[in-house]
Amino acid sequence: MARKVSVASSAVKRLAVIRLVFFIFIGVLIFRLYELQVGERAFYEALASGQHDLLADLLPERGEILVQDSLTNSLYPVATNLTLGQVYAVPKEVKDIKYTAAVLAPVLEMDPVELENKLSKTDDPFEPLKEAVSDELSQKVTELKLSGIYIAPILVRHYLGEADYGQILGFMGFVGDTRRGQYGLEQYWEETLAGTQGELRAQREAGGGIIVLGDKQITPAVDGADIVLTIDKNIQSRACGAVSQAVTKHGAKSGSVIIIEPASGAIRAICGAPNFDPNSYGDIQDLLVYSNQVVTDSYEPGSVFKPITMAAALEAKAVTPETTYLDTGEVKIGPNTIRNSDLKANGVQTMTQVLQNSLNTGAIFAMRKAGVEAFRATVAKFGFGKLMGVELPNERAGNIDSIKEKNEIYAATASFGQGISVTELQLAAAFGAIANRGKLMKPYIVQEVRYPDGRKQMAAPLMVGQAVTAETATTLGAMLVQVVEQGHGKKAGVSGYYVAGKTGTAQVPYEDRAGYDPNKSIGTFVGFAPVDAPKFVMAVRINEPGDVIFAESSAAPVFGELAKFLLEYYQVPPQREVK
Repeated sequence: MARKVSVASSAVKRLAVIRLVFFIFIGVLIFRLYELQVGERAFYEALASGQHDLLADLLPERGEILVQDSLTNSLYPVATNLTLGQVYAVPKEVKDIKYTAAVLAPVLEMDPVELENKLSKTDDPFEPLKEAVSDELSQKVTELKLSGIYIAPILVRHYLGEADYGQILGFMGFVGDTRRGQYGLEQYWEETLAGTQGELRAQREAGGGIIVLGDKQITPAVDGADIVLTIDKNIQSRACGAVSQAVTKHGAKSGSVIIIEPASGAIRAICGAPNFDPNSYGDIQDLLVYSNQVVTDSYEPGSVFKPITMAAALEAKAVTPETTYLDTGEVKIGPNTIRNSDLKANGVQTMTQVLQNSLNTGAIFAMRKAGVEAFRATVAKFGFGKLMGVELPNERAGNIDSIKEKNEIYAATASFGQGISVTELQLAAAFGAIANRGKLMKPYIVQEVRYPDGRKQMAAPLMVGQAVTAETATTLGAMLVQVVEQGHGKKAGVSGYYVAGKTGTAQVPYEDRAGYDPNKSIGTFVGFAPVDAPKFVMAVRINEPGDVIFAESSAAPVFGELAKFLLEYYQVPPQREVK
């Protein structure tokens, strides 16, 4: 368990006055963290002199992080604290160094020579020998009854759920010489989880140490608060498994998924692959694996952005689903020629077919019908270009500034998701607004904070704004059903249900020059179901798959698999005959 430690140092006459790192002023001692979230040498000397009760009053316990199980209506800890032991020596008290090293080395599985060297540091009041030892090993050491050898009980942060929660939770790591939350919720909620260290005012002897039996005034520590997440552990497990399998199957660089309850904004699952086990975070070589890419990665979304463009045109009453245009396969804007991704001319097409067939020329037509200003305003109302405010660190806002440029080419490319950047979180929230009768809800992952004094701070759904009218949202939802029924999103469908969604295959810009790499793509699928009373909105992204190009083959099948599970999990009855 990671803690800020504030303890009183004992002054046992047989021990030298220990070296304090922080200045002792008016008897208040504040100690830095040591390896495995424990205090420095004063902590262990206090333990050795029998001040266990005193230390318990001064050290706060870090709060737990819990997730839900909707099936059993239960809570499960995914970040908690384990009591372990640390074996240490006070070398001056060791009577026979060679004998002690010879007896202790096999128990601790240490080299006898190395152990002997540690025990020979007679000017050192504390020498750590073995960290995070089990109760069984602690008992073996105690039974040896070796002078100068002690066991310090310590609390160590422990994570459950292995890699499923790594990017949500983060881990406890060092900032300078202090162990604090790093990445994820451990970082974002550091002060709330850590609690407040206690203080001690006590009589001091001439040497500066605390008189153990003297008068003391203690301000007890305040334990950290527990945090209850909106995450459903069953959905999280299934989502992480599905995206991980897809990344492996397609030889992709990475993948991610987020599942949100559209009516409230509550995040039920959020996962990336590759992920990591926070219990062994030091094994990770690529630091990007620590980041929650749903929140921290902004990218050009591609055609999955076309429904936002269509929303602007519908909202402006400039088009209806049946409005037609002549698709010649390309649009010229100044010196630039923009073509459909399939390089085909499709003739007369309706606005529904624009989404169904994912036509770039149709997106430009809809943007022009709405007008650049109305298009830009609608994009902003859906939450793009600004932070959503989710309770996770390093959230990105994306960038939609190009739509403000006077040259129409920028709005034209933005209409089909190029030249702008968004996050997967923003896409999920925006489609959530379409599912939620136009109401954009703030995504949130913390449902409740439980303080040690019994107080509870509950999260409440927060409406960010009305992105479009309920009429526009309902109309657009029906159009998106056709994408899944007749268009590129067929693999996202679930037999017996009306599923709404859109694929997006984005090009990947070169890292060292202008233009796009023809050998790389990002597949995204965002959708919700059932369309008339959505239980979930989900965004899936597969980053740079190695064997396929289009999202209909990478992201859409993951959505379909998880959508089927969710509809069964939520016990939603089929809306039509199951094929």
